[in-house]
Amino acid sequence: TLFIFYNGNCDLEDNREEENMMVKSNVVLKNRKVSMYYFSQTSVLCFNGSYSIPIPFSPPCLLPGPQPSDQYGTRASFGLIDQIDTSRWSAAVTSPPGDMVSLSICSPPDAPIGRWRLTLGQGGLVEFVLLYNPWCTGDVVYMDSEEKLTEYVLAQDGIIYRGSWKYLIPTPWNFGQFEDGILEACLRILEMNPKCLRNPGKDASGRKNPIYVSRVLSAMVNCNDDKGVLLGRWTDDYDGGVSPLSWKGSVEILRNWDTNACQPVRFGQCWVFAAVACSVSRALGIPCRVVTNYNSAHDTNSNLVIERYVDENGQLVQKSKDMIWNYHCWVENWMTRPDLKPGYDGWQAMDPTPQEKSEGVYCCGPIPLKAIKEGELTYKYDAPFVFAEVNADVHTFMKREDGSTEKIISSVQVGLKISTKSVGSDRREDITHLYKYPEGSDEEREAFTKANHQNKLLKQQTNAGLLIAIKVSAEMKKGCDFDVFAVVMNNTPNGKKCRLVFGSRAVSYNGILGENCGFKDLLNVELAPGEEKRVPLRMNYSKYAENLTEDNLIRLAALLLDYGTREAYLAVRNVVLENPEIKVRILGEPKENRKLVAEITLQNPLPVPLQNCCFTVEGSNLTGGQIITEKLNSTVEPGQDAKVKIYFTPTHSGQRKLVVDFDSNKLGHVKGYRNVIIGK
Repeated sequence: TLFIFYNGNCDLEDNREEENMMVKSNVVLKNRKVSMYYFSQTSVLCFNGSYSIPIPFSPPCLLPGPQPSDQYGTRASFGLIDQIDTSRWSAAVTSPPGDMVSLSICSPPDAPIGRWRLTLGQGGLVEFVLLYNPWCTGDVVYMDSEEKLTEYVLAQDGIIYRGSWKYLIPTPWNFGQFEDGILEACLRILEMNPKCLRNPGKDASGRKNPIYVSRVLSAMVNCNDDKGVLLGRWTDDYDGGVSPLSWKGSVEILRNWDTNACQPVRFGQCWVFAAVACSVSRALGIPCRVVTNYNSAHDTNSNLVIERYVDENGQLVQKSKDMIWNYHCWVENWMTRPDLKPGYDGWQAMDPTPQEKSEGVYCCGPIPLKAIKEGELTYKYDAPFVFAEVNADVHTFMKREDGSTEKIISSVQVGLKISTKSVGSDRREDITHLYKYPEGSDEEREAFTKANHQNKLLKQQTNAGLLIAIKVSAEMKKGCDFDVFAVVMNNTPNGKKCRLVFGSRAVSYNGILGENCGFKDLLNVELAPGEEKRVPLRMNYSKYAENLTEDNLIRLAALLLDYGTREAYLAVRNVVLENPEIKVRILGEPKENRKLVAEITLQNPLPVPLQNCCFTVEGSNLTGGQIITEKLNSTVEPGQDAKVKIYFTPTHSGQRKLVVDFDSNKLGHVKGYRNVIIGK
């Protein structure tokens, strides 16, 4: 049975093909095609609003929700009226008398989302799913920009930023929220959360509130407290699962969880947790985007200070649980905040990566971005933790061999280049200004005063007599040898005699140090007044190759010790080794339901052969919701191309992303993509 629904509350005038996503059927929502999915022969999906259903004539209607309860407002009984009332559940006849009548049924904008059953007297039963409607002005997730709605609700693919703040890496991701079976998985996430299992009626009632739903999703995307979706792993041991870098999208993750009795999918890291949360939020009708914070602080004791300790060689020693992640990803959900004073509606930060507990559960947010920017740390939820991620002060101490410690001069900053994908394009949008005021501004000092961030308020800029910085080569490609430089300068009127320790170690994106990749210790560096020296350190592939993690990161640390004053100066920089480019060429004219060929090529940049080479490809509305895998049977020699042809049939017109992953024994996971415009 196919029902046609019309939404009378929403100003939805245009008909966009991008919304005709789901496979099973389509519903017209006031001249706008939207997704509909059948749970049974009479099951439909719709957004909050009013709908017309042709049905056998029946007496007045009763609408119970999941585990219906009058106490929690999840049961509504109503009769027919002359004209629907958009403020409550109501129904009106919209067709002439006859054997069949068409009813227009309206849901209130604040109706709980989820599975509903509509009983029509003795006439039958209709099951449907109600979602948030960001096109509806009365909905708490209403967004007034068509371009933003296309990007933050309807777009099934996007870009997530990784790498380092000096070298940002755009990574493609297939969100796939309208792919077959994904909505059922998203609803199951809501139904399997511990609050629902304890009290289904109260939980169902809470789903009218996206604040509540966001906290549920933040907890359920990780599995630390419940039957959540993903298990995190931040080591190189992925036995029993796969590397987080192997994922290209959310579809396989959500399907695996849903079809394997809600057993956690192994494994995820921050960008995977965030991407899955984004897919689920968009599937439920909440505008959502993934953001990346570079040099992200993890403050474990809520003092807004990250304490780091180095040895006399400038290498980090793990004395504190506080850390600085090279980058960290979370999501922002769009909603109103009636629980706070006016002015805090809009984007709310929500983090599903399990880091610290909130109200006894591993979840974080939602917290308004404005609350972070203004230093309002008493606002719900988890403002101090997110504030520290972008604003914490960094104190660095040197631990000497005799056990003594002393503070050293360092210039590490957190909360840099906070990034997300731009609306309507693959360009990066810098949103740092939404989280913090310009450094040194009066507004920044006022925010720090509110947050009682005394360390930042008291911090004074000093003109150090000695300066040290790290400079790098223009190109640092994986497989090549290259130089990095410690640059030291004497700003004093006197000559200086110093010791320079310049080292490098592999490091994971969350700050865990690996093995040595190169080291230099100069005991007698003499600097005349005003003199600058550049000290090179050669990075050889033969030295760093076996030590690199999948993140392709090397941490450089240069420690300068002044023999005269015993002061120590530290410069730290993480560098990302560049992977080769994946080239994708589309053969044939891209049209709906016409088979296409993608020729995919990657050149081996290493001085050693590549074995066990494999390309995997996926794309919403391109690969039929499936992952296509092509393995190479031969070894790829240095400088040679790994090349395959992938066959796929697009099912919908418009711009789509073909997301590609290449894996091998020596190169690890390399990501690439190609935007493909599919004609009708």
